[in-house]
Amino acid sequence: MEKKLGLSALTALVLSSMLGAGVFSLPQNMAEVASPAALLIGWAITGVGILFLAVAMLVLTRIRPDLDGGIFTYAREGFGELVGFCSAWGYWLCAVIANVSYLVIVFSALSFFTDTPEMRLFGDGNTWHSVVGASVLLWIVHFLVLRGVQTAASINLVATLAKLVPLGLFIVLAALAFNSDLFTLDFHGIDLGVPVWEQVKNTMLITLWVFIGVEGAVVVSARARNKKDVGRATLLAVISALGVYLLVTLLSMGVVARPELAEMRNPSMAGLMVRMMGSWGEVVIASGLIVSVCGAYLSWTIMAAEVPLLAATHKAFPRIFARQNANNAPSASLWLTNLSVQASLVLIWLTGSDYNTLLTIASEMILVPYFLVGAFLLKIANRPLHKLIGVGACVYGLWLLYASGPMHLLLSVVLYAPGLLVFIYARRTHVDNVMLKRRELALIGLLLVAAVPATWMLVG
Repeated sequence: MEKKLGLSALTALVLSSMLGAGVFSLPQNMAEVASPAALLIGWAITGVGILFLAVAMLVLTRIRPDLDGGIFTYAREGFGELVGFCSAWGYWLCAVIANVSYLVIVFSALSFFTDTPEMRLFGDGNTWHSVVGASVLLWIVHFLVLRGVQTAASINLVATLAKLVPLGLFIVLAALAFNSDLFTLDFHGIDLGVPVWEQVKNTMLITLWVFIGVEGAVVVSARARNKKDVGRATLLAVISALGVYLLVTLLSMGVVARPELAEMRNPSMAGLMVRMMGSWGEVVIASGLIVSVCGAYLSWTIMAAEVPLLAATHKAFPRIFARQNANNAPSASLWLTNLSVQASLVLIWLTGSDYNTLLTIASEMILVPYFLVGAFLLKIANRPLHKLIGVGACVYGLWLLYASGPMHLLLSVVLYAPGLLVFIYARRTHVDNVMLKRRELALIGLLLVAAVPATWMLVG
């Protein structure tokens, strides 16, 4: 019998998927574009928006506890089979590409311990040594998840606690070293030569990505011991992550003056730790970064494998991906996910390509399901408060799509187009094969037409 996930395991899954590599570079990223005043406004706006989204997920788990797998099932239930499929396909594809980036980052961070000016072993995570190491890690995690999602989630809980140790140490030391005069120096960022509201917009482009993963508990809701824990875990993790991000970015500006912080090499948290505790500071942060990214990778592997399983169960993905092994792990879906990650790793090594554009486009695909969460709540809510939450989540979802760039949303059509073949094939693999509706055919035609100029723009 499958062991279910409790509140602590669900919270760790969400928190770990949000707290990846980005938090270790946040001090420099923020200092480069914003003053303390703009930071406070930017985090306030982001905080309200992400809490609307988290509460929307909490409300949906209460009023529709029958809908497992959130991100996919909310889109499907509210807006039809094809929109549900596109939501699942986009989410899965984004998770695969994100997992590739996590594996690259792990070995890029390991180069801190192994590489010397004379010997480049892991480099930026794209040497053949890195690809071999990343492949080994990939298949270790693969067989770990095959032992059961509960086993993997328990290990993720330990990894999450471990990653919070260096982050907690940094926050404590930064609080002790905090100098209010440094923090208030050029409080409104006059030296930046950019108005405060422009600075706020620039911070939003950074805060945009740090909460990706907020949906973790909702995605694996079918495996929750208590459905009410899904919403609680989401809210707990969001509040915890928001607290960490706020403290890390604001305290940093009281340790080092903003212009100096803006020039620091990333991960900038390492440079700050050296200031506060000596040369061991770099080792602490490099180790924390590796543990943090490995934990995030494990979380995203669990989430990535769950989506094709749910989609296949609802006949949106080919029937084979509904298979689970004796440990109730999504085995067929996991093989699909990790073989795709492995192929991507090999391609990056062979071509030496910079796949950051692909990562940005894929990340855009995860934002559409976020908007659909708010839209679905708005559609089914029958209480004024729930409608208000739905409106707030919708507005935040639209803001995310606007801030990340409408051009990337258009380019994401290139990645949606191959999925349409999967959707059509999936319909044929299920026994009660249903003909495509006229509206679905129209949407498929629209996506295929849009894919032509989008491909031309991407290649050009």
